Amino acid sequence: DLLEARTPAGHRVGELSSSSLSTATAVSALAIVDREMNSSRFRELVRRGLEYLIGRQNPDGGWGDTDKSRSNIATTMLVRAAFRLGLPQEQASERIRRATAYIDTQGGLDGLRRRYGKDKTFAVPILTNCALAGLAPWREVAPLPFELACLPHAVLGAIRLPVVSYAIPALVAIGQARYLHRKPLNPITRFIRGRSIPKSLEVLRRMQPESGGFLEATPLTSFVVMSLAGTGRWDHPVVRRGVDFLVASAREDGSWPIDTNLATWVTTLATNALAASGEAVPTESLEWLLACQHRRVHPYTNAAPGGWAWTDLSGGVPDADDTPGALLALGAIRSAAPANDAAQIDSAAAFAVGWLLNLQNADGGWPTFCRGWGALPFDRSGVDLTAHVLRALHAWRNRLAARREDIARAIRRGREYLDRQQRPDGSWVPLWFGNQDCVNEENPVYGTARVLLAYADLGLWGCGPARRGYFWLLRNQQPDGGWGSAATPFGEVPGHMSSVEETAVALEALVSVWPDPAMQPAIGQGLSWLIAAVRSGRHRETAPIGFYFAKLWYYERLYPLIFTVAALGRAVRRMLPGLPLEVSHPDYDTA
Repeated sequence: DLLEARTPAGHRVGELSSSSLSTATAVSALAIVDREMNSSRFRELVRRGLEYLIGRQNPDGGWGDTDKSRSNIATTMLVRAAFRLGLPQEQASERIRRATAYIDTQGGLDGLRRRYGKDKTFAVPILTNCALAGLAPWREVAPLPFELACLPHAVLGAIRLPVVSYAIPALVAIGQARYLHRKPLNPITRFIRGRSIPKSLEVLRRMQPESGGFLEATPLTSFVVMSLAGTGRWDHPVVRRGVDFLVASAREDGSWPIDTNLATWVTTLATNALAASGEAVPTESLEWLLACQHRRVHPYTNAAPGGWAWTDLSGGVPDADDTPGALLALGAIRSAAPANDAAQIDSAAAFAVGWLLNLQNADGGWPTFCRGWGALPFDRSGVDLTAHVLRALHAWRNRLAARREDIARAIRRGREYLDRQQRPDGSWVPLWFGNQDCVNEENPVYGTARVLLAYADLGLWGCGPARRGYFWLLRNQQPDGGWGSAATPFGEVPGHMSSVEETAVALEALVSVWPDPAMQPAIGQGLSWLIAAVRSGRHRETAPIGFYFAKLWYYERLYPLIFTVAALGRAVRRMLPGLPLEVSHPDYDTA
């Protein structure tokens, strides 16, 4: 199944879930552009988007991010605004009434602010969308210091912005909308911000990628489009290109995904899953993967050359999860590729290793995009990122003799960071994956498993933190033999259910210590659960464990398949050495 998911070029594109949140923001943006243009150019897209949303309303009156997600106040507020903007009031009144009732049960505006705390990255855009729809007064929208975008990028991380590093476009567009609708009383602030509008718009224009989609993300692009259009600038080049992106991103069913695709991420995950299984690694994606490496200073985050983004599209930004994934994949491909490719692979790897070494934070961990931006949650170091980087650095340390000491030092600091981040119960909590049924929507199964894979690669499976992590996984195995707490259909009694993704990542970590008698019963039960899942076809069923920017949920079609291959393949390699896998794919000789 995993091999058949490839494109003719050898890589994978995958498929992100449709998102009610993304659909609502896109509908609002296009409806506002139509309103300001006094046209009906996007009426059909708006209509189809609203029809999609009507079919996704939960019985409690709210909306979740995906069709497998529980209702949340953020998505529901955005959908309510989309109905107000996209439908005549009499047609939208019942939808708005039910949505408002749900929002009230969640605490209204105060409930929204509690959800995001001091991080204004998403709370302010939601309130801006509501203000543009006439559902909230502009005084409820916090003013954003968009004039700071005119400062050199190196300064921004030091001045503690109220939004995270990737949200500079929102800072500019939303900050200007708030300024133009409700100017500050302080004459100095009013003067500075007024004079900063042209220059900050130029910064925004330079940051916009060729596709028109900031980060290839529908919500972020929609917020920029609606904010500028809502101040009468519907014909600005940034708005026109953003609208083109939204139109191109619409799906046949009227929905929009959270992002265009995760092509680089799922391709490298799949390659590494095959490599962990001891299987032959297809090499035809090498040229594509090398072409995805960023070779220039990135105009969005000012990132140095050398890293990989999650996608091969122009809106991607190099980061510290996709870069180690690419490095591990290149290492696996190098073992199977022709000798004349080795020099090119080694050059790309050296470039990427240097990029990662320079990104390491003072605390020893790795952030997602920018070193030193640690004031807000999604800019801090993450244990999932750090563990992934350590595995990549370790894989290349002996091939890059010139950087061996630098790599060793970085690994030591990163390992110390992981030791410090372990929770008293033995778990680790990741930055980029969640579980809607767990406390604070965290996913310690994923985080713990990914950290334990790093300890295993480093030969540290017997150290204290690793042992505590393994035993945490044992204690949190579900009665059915799996791990996780998958989404239950709405209306059923909530209960713990294992998911394919979480069971697979937990098993992949545990089979590294298979000879340990203490681990064997849990591993056996988990393997039985996962084997049964494959036999019944459940290894294609997804769970919403993806945790995107600012608590935005998604699922990816290839995650359960990739994670299952990695877990079962590693189990065969570890537990049954020398036994060939029985396969019937034409790319392999049948054993």
